[in-house]
Amino acid sequence: MENIIEINNLCKSFKDVKAVQDISFKVKKGELFAFLGLNGAGKSTTISIMCGQLKKDSGSVVIDGEDIDVNIDSAKRELGVVFQNSVLDKPISVYENLKNRASLYGIKGKEFKEKLEWLDELLELDGILRRPVGKLSGGQRRKADIARALLHDPKILILDEPTTGLDPQTRKKVWEVVARLREEREMTVFLTTHYMEEAADADYIVILDSGKIAAEGTPLELKNKYTGDFIVMYNTKEEDVKSLGKPYESIRDAYRISISDTAQATEIITKNPGLFIDYEITKGKMDDVFLAATGKKLEGAN
Repeated sequence: MENIIEINNLCKSFKDVKAVQDISFKVKKGELFAFLGLNGAGKSTTISIMCGQLKKDSGSVVIDGEDIDVNIDSAKRELGVVFQNSVLDKPISVYENLKNRASLYGIKGKEFKEKLEWLDELLELDGILRRPVGKLSGGQRRKADIARALLHDPKILILDEPTTGLDPQTRKKVWEVVARLREEREMTVFLTTHYMEEAADADYIVILDSGKIAAEGTPLELKNKYTGDFIVMYNTKEEDVKSLGKPYESIRDAYRISISDTAQATEIITKNPGLFIDYEITKGKMDDVFLAATGKKLEGAN
């Protein structure tokens, strides 16, 4: 697949703070790309540069073949951005917000009506269109934010912490919409998130730490490189777990033992059959990858 975003040797500092330090990565057309890192890692700075809201110090950013230094307007046209904090005008209705936004792209009259019908069908906006944004719930506002980002048919949808603070039902709806956009419109989705199960579904992941890329790859590549397998033992005593001589941690009502792979798990279990009455073997998860790559836990990881 062709690259729709290409970032090379990007740098940005704020006085003595090196927010982005010589990072390079590519995003392929149509993929779900996850951009992970703690607050202050450089994610928002990178996105702001991509959107033309912030000037870079050095490096290059190419959006759908357009270098932002040469044609920022054309590059921005291909981006739809859902910011973590809503940018909608709270005093006016969702309808008026969308109408005003559409007019910036020359979308009016019949074209706007057809666009609104599509967004309503996609996001179920009918019940909130005439309500002031300030009166909406968090989930309703997020739907309106997504509608705003999609008005001009962007090729790339940037989702900055799109489901933070949302209830499980609304989070599920957001991801159903994302899946449909990728399937029907081959839309590229550029995601930042604190929820590791969302990142685990990405096609490719870049992990930032203090402005630098700490790790990158597909979820499988990262798991294979940074984590092993685990044996989770239930209804057992800590001294029995300790007797196995492997690193372990207490998790809720169980103990999780770190092992290199399933073969090692089989060996341990067959040598100690009396200890393994209630257990399961699990693969490493993305929060394990993040911790191994950065030495830090990602907020919201679970």
